[in-house]
Parts: sequence; structure tokens; C-alpha cells
Amino acid sequence: MTTGGGDRGRGSAVGVQIQQQNRMALPDFLQSVNLKYVKLGYHYLISNLLTLFLVPLILVTIIQVSQTTDIHHLRHLWLHLQYNLITILTCSAFLVFGLTLYVVTRPRSVYLLDSACFRPADHLKAPFRSFMDHSRLTGDFEESSLEFQRKILERSGLGEETYVPEAMHSIPPQPSMAAARAEAEQVMFGALDNLFQNTNVKPKDIGILIVNCSLFNPTPSLSAMIVNKYKLRGNIRSFNLGGMGCSAGVIAVDLAKDLLQVHRNTFAVVVSTENITQNWYFGNKKSMLIPNCLFRVGCSALLLSNKPADRRRAKYRLVHVVRTHRGTDDKAFRCVYQEQDDAGKTGVSLSKDLMAIAGGALKTNITTLGPLVLPISEQLLFFVTLLMKKLFKADVKPYIPDFKLAFDHFCIHAGGRAVIDELEKNLQLRPEHVEASRMTLHRFGNTSSSSIWYELAYIEAKGRVKKGNRIWQIAFGSGFKCNSAVWQALRNIKPSPNGPWEDCIDKYPMEIVT
Repeated sequence: MTTGGGDRGRGSAVGVQIQQQNRMALPDFLQSVNLKYVKLGYHYLISNLLTLFLVPLILVTIIQVSQTTDIHHLRHLWLHLQYNLITILTCSAFLVFGLTLYVVTRPRSVYLLDSACFRPADHLKAPFRSFMDHSRLTGDFEESSLEFQRKILERSGLGEETYVPEAMHSIPPQPSMAAARAEAEQVMFGALDNLFQNTNVKPKDIGILIVNCSLFNPTPSLSAMIVNKYKLRGNIRSFNLGGMGCSAGVIAVDLAKDLLQVHRNTFAVVVSTENITQNWYFGNKKSMLIPNCLFRVGCSALLLSNKPADRRRAKYRLVHVVRTHRGTDDKAFRCVYQEQDDAGKTGVSLSKDLMAIAGGALKTNITTLGPLVLPISEQLLFFVTLLMKKLFKADVKPYIPDFKLAFDHFCIHAGGRAVIDELEKNLQLRPEHVEASRMTLHRFGNTSSSSIWYELAYIEAKGRVKKGNRIWQIAFGSGFKCNSAVWQALRNIKPSPNGPWEDCIDKYPMEIVT
């Protein structure tokens, strides 16, 4: 999943030399037209096909009405309506009933007022050399395991400024329950303090609280820790999601969305994090050493609302959430698996089939998402290609829809360099589309379910999110799951104060040596 690097496709226009047999011959325009412009024109034509049909119809109707609206016809129409009062009242009643039913049953819009990402203190940074020195001094790792970790770090895409928790800086490390609780409190309360400060929302006003953390689930729960810290109200609807992997942040948003459909005029807070202190692996099984090299400290907090009045100050509106679960397949179920090695040491094992399984989950997810977001032009091309291949057995390559026509920004889970490489290649994205993912991986490492929010914060800090832009967040998690969330910007977005990129955004993007 995280150690290999896929070849990245680079799209480029190829110039064509036009051969002319004589001066009177016309140039071959078909050969000289750049295909991307043909495709763009086709996209606009198909997407606006309904408008092209309706405009002439409306013009013809207006002309016809203008030719027949003399006084005689208007008087005849009025007399006809007077004698059909019951019909008019019945139709009006049905119209009012239909409109009322629509207003009552339509899904409530869910708005994202703001998000906040925790930035650890500088003394928690783990440069490669310090990481390797500490690993060696613990005395738990064989020389081959140390060399394996060194190679993983060099190829991972992580930079020298990622963070590990306080307990891992001690020699020997002290992965106690108290240290794990301290890590959880530090990251969650840090993110929430920023969120409440930036939104001017009082903790007592929160009606729904959802916390997701895959590997650390103490009693009382993490959500109870937040209720206790901020003295949230007694009837708060709180939930604690555990064991759901790096895609649990999207799952938490989906749960919040469903709850906000039921409970009117409510704020919902979603906290996404992972706890490293008690989940560091101190054994020598290579498939279980990879998470040590990739996972780092991080946390995000979101404030969601279903209040119509909040649309004016909200940053985004939630458009779609699409979830894919491959847990019925045994290989998919076990490809990210917490277990004990032969020496009885606990860790998370990553299967060698992980990338193939992730690819299958992604295919299923985008097959569901595509019809919801792609323009009609792309859907027709995909359908025609599929029809030719299935029914007519034509030897044609499967058409890969151009998701760049549906989204303006991409937040791909920063699980590792290979994950980002493969999605860039398979979705035919350009380097700028995966820039936020690569820079987040480099600066903060794999922060699990919160990584997609560090990526969105990067795009905001660059000032790239404009009103109407669509953002695609896509994450993978154990089980195996692939989940997508689609947001639409309601205004030009400025970065929030105390953001994770506030004092370093000017250094990025930077060239990453692999």
C-alpha cells in the first residue's frame, strides 16, 4: 500500500504535421484539432442539450401567444375559467398539497460551518534520524527490521517534520493507558478549542457529537471525555465509532448527515483522530512494521449545521456521501488486520494484496458516485463504450470517466505515496490535483481519518477554493472500505485562523525526492 511508487501518467498535446500535396488542397483540419478541445466542446454540447431544445420551444410559444392574444380571445378564456371554478380549486388544492409535501419531505441541507486541524508542538517532531535512533535504542528491533524501517521511511513520502506522541519520545517508550489518554485529550481538545473559537459557537449549543478513533477506545469513551471537558448539555446525542480505519471520518460525516435529517435546528460536531501511543509495534514482522513508519499524530474537528440561516456563514454544503464496503470478501476483510505476531506482540498487519483490494473498492465506489456527479456527456461515453464491449463484443478499452469535469479539488487520503500515485494514474489526474495529498503526507504524515481535512486546509490556505467549486474527499479503511464525500463551496473560502498550515504554507509545494 505504502512502499511502492506507481508510474504517473503525464498527459501532453502532440503536434501533427500536415502534409499538403499541392497549394490548392485544403489542410486536414481533423488532424490538426487538439482532441481535448473536441472533448470539451462535446461536453458543453451534451450538458446543455436540454437548454438547446427548450429555448426554441419557448420562443415559438411566445410568438404563438403574441399572435392570438387579442381582446376576444382573452374574454373567452375568462368566461371559460368562471364556469370551471371547481376544477380550478381542485387543481390548486393538489398543487398546494404537492408543494407542502415536497417542502416537508425533502432532505435538509447540511452545511459545514468550519473545520479545525490540530497542530502538535514542535518538540514532538520526529525527523528520520531521531526516529531510527529511538527505534535502535529500544532494543526491540533486529537489525534487519531497522533496515526495513529505514527503507520504508525513505520511500514513504513523509518529510522531516511529522509528529509522534510524547510517550514515543521517551527511551524506553512508555505506552501506558495514561499516556494514551493524554495524547487523545491533547489532540481532540486542541482541535475543538480552535473550532469553537473560530465559529463563536458555544459548546452548550451542540446537539450531536460523533468521535471516531479506530484503535483506542477506552471506558469512559472519547466522546464522554469531550462531554466532560466542555460540559456539553445532558441530552446530547453522542456516538463513538471504533475499529473503522482511515475512512471513518467520512462515515462519521454520513452519520451526522442522517441525524441532522431527523433533528431540526441542530449543530453537530465530528471529531476524527487516531491514537498512536498504545498501538506502536515493537516486534519484527515486516508487514506490521509499516504502520510505525507512516502513522503520525493528528486530529480534525468539524462543525455541521442544518439551520437554513447558517447557509450565509457556512463554507460548504454537503452534496453526496457514497460508501463502499467489501467486508464479505475474506481477503478484503483481512488486508488491514490487528493481530499478535508469533512473539505475542500486537500490531496492525498490512497485506501484500492491499493495493489490488483498494483498487477494487475504488472501482465500486466511483461506479456508484459517477452517475451522481459526472456530466451527461461523460455518462454517455461510458455507457456507449460499455454497451459496445458487452453486447457487441467490440475490442475497445473501457472508458475511464473524466472526474476532472465533475470536481475542482481532490482530497485523496494520504495513506502513503503509493496510494496517491495509483489514484493519480488511474483517475488520470494532473500533479496539481494531488498536490494537497502529497504535501499533507510530507508535512504531517498519515494522520488516518483526519488526513482529508488537513488536505482541505492546504487548499484553503492556498486560496484556491472559489464559490461553486466542488471538492471530492476519498478515503480507504480497514474492513475493507472506500468512502467518498462531495462538498460544494458556498463562497470564496479564506483559511481559518490558527490553521495547521498557517506559518509554513509559503514553503509548499516543494519537490519531494523519492
